[in-house]
Amino acid sequence: MKIVFLDEATVGKMPAMKKIASLGEYIAYDFSTAEQVLERINDADVVITNKILITRDMMKANPKLKLICLSATGMNNVDLPAAMELGVAVKNVAGYSTNSVAQLTFALLFEHICHVNHFDSFVKSGAYSASKSFTSINPSYSELAGKTFGIVGLGAIGSKVATIAEAFGAEVVYYSTSGANNNSHFKRVEFEELLSSCDIISIHAPLNEATKNLFGEEQLSAMKSTVIIVNVGRGGIVNESALAKAIDNNIIGGACLDVFVEEPMPKNSPLMQVKNKHKIVYTPHIAWASEEARVRLMEMLYQNIIDWQGEGNN
Repeated sequence: MKIVFLDEATVGKMPAMKKIASLGEYIAYDFSTAEQVLERINDADVVITNKILITRDMMKANPKLKLICLSATGMNNVDLPAAMELGVAVKNVAGYSTNSVAQLTFALLFEHICHVNHFDSFVKSGAYSASKSFTSINPSYSELAGKTFGIVGLGAIGSKVATIAEAFGAEVVYYSTSGANNNSHFKRVEFEELLSSCDIISIHAPLNEATKNLFGEEQLSAMKSTVIIVNVGRGGIVNESALAKAIDNNIIGGACLDVFVEEPMPKNSPLMQVKNKHKIVYTPHIAWASEEARVRLMEMLYQNIIDWQGEGNN
């Protein structure tokens, strides 16, 4: 069995790589361009991809291909109807990153409201040593206790974030983007109430027709001027041009972003042009990627191949 990993560098070297390699001929590439995919998956029985697009034409060009393994939860980078038509199984991994994403959600938020990097720099620069005061209260920081904390998308990750926010003393409300989620522990609100009432809005929803550009100029203008938006869901849920304008015009308090419409974020992105840089915190789509999460991910990916073999494939 020939197994090809098209973008192994996106997950790093994990112990389970050796287990996957033991299943057959294993070829791994750090990254692959669209132009390289056809040649690289030639004669492969199993293709592993994180973010590389697998199209109908690519599948048709390799009749040996029987399994596509996604080293991610999202499946939007595979032509699923074509895979079904051509008899190519597609398996993703889910649930591996719940703790990781929830943890980074609060790391981003606390950097924004507690200014840890600023105070760390203040001490390391020698300014604290030269100060007459035992402390520095500029800028001031605020507590989560008593704040209204809104969750968009109360799945596994959203529920974890909600529980943590509640532990800090926040009042948690949520908006169900699908309309199907009903959680008796937390208060469900309509979108308009979420926008007008929340001090923090944390996004944990998938990107689909219902959530694309869910937060645009009109919605941002309906929020509190002090609200902080945290997006660790998908970049396209928040309109980036509208967000950049809202931050620079002080329409909202700020934003914490781990995901972007285009990744890596291009230099000409409106988010790179934000003037009030102190009001925005960025990380490069790393919320999913704690070491423990990546270990779980690769173990699950290995198990997906084993399960597929157990279904009578080889």
